[in-house]
Amino acid sequence: MTALAHERPETMSEAPAEIVNVPDLDEVLWQAWKAMELPEGYRAEIIEGAIEVSPTGRYSHSQIVFMLREALAEFLKGGDFAARNDTNVIHENRAWVPDLFVAARDPERYVTDDGLGLTAAGVRVVFEVTSPGKRSLDRDRIRKRREYARAGIPVYVIIDDYDGQGAVTLFTGPRPDKAEWEDIHRVPYGTEVTIPEGPAKGFVIGETITGPKRG
Repeated sequence: MTALAHERPETMSEAPAEIVNVPDLDEVLWQAWKAMELPEGYRAEIIEGAIEVSPTGRYSHSQIVFMLREALAEFLKGGDFAARNDTNVIHENRAWVPDLFVAARDPERYVTDDGLGLTAAGVRVVFEVTSPGKRSLDRDRIRKRREYARAGIPVYVIIDDYDGQGAVTLFTGPRPDKAEWEDIHRVPYGTEVTIPEGPAKGFVIGETITGPKRG
């Protein structure tokens, strides 16, 4: 992971206020993120005031994402919404690349002015599939959980191979002011969980997507 931070130089501490021009941290990060050129197989996100660079997932990760997208595409077929990935989701100078999300099939109204991605307002459900390692797990379980709540995304789903013997956690009722969720429902692999609202309402996540309970 790479984190960029901004600190005011000590040599500026005694400068008159009228000549001090310290860029806003969010804007500094935003401009740095837009200028980044990453090697293939990496992605950069702005999460809670830092730029985080992470590699694409291992096979088990990609297999779950593949099965999830296949099933979602079939479920949403013929409707006004579609499953998407490899797309920046933008919210107030923050940028995320979810493993999968549901947005309008024709999302032109939600494309950002600079064309870098879609605004979070157009996202109805977001899915993350965890990768091993504390920093990676904390990103999906904690930092992105708070960021998606702040953005008011209606439903967040974590498919987590590393939660006990595997678990799916469903978050609904975002509280942007609290960066938290009103309802959190966790089930172990082997137990089906159903999306309760939005265009993916009724979509079931079960063993065909996650595989059986581990261990």
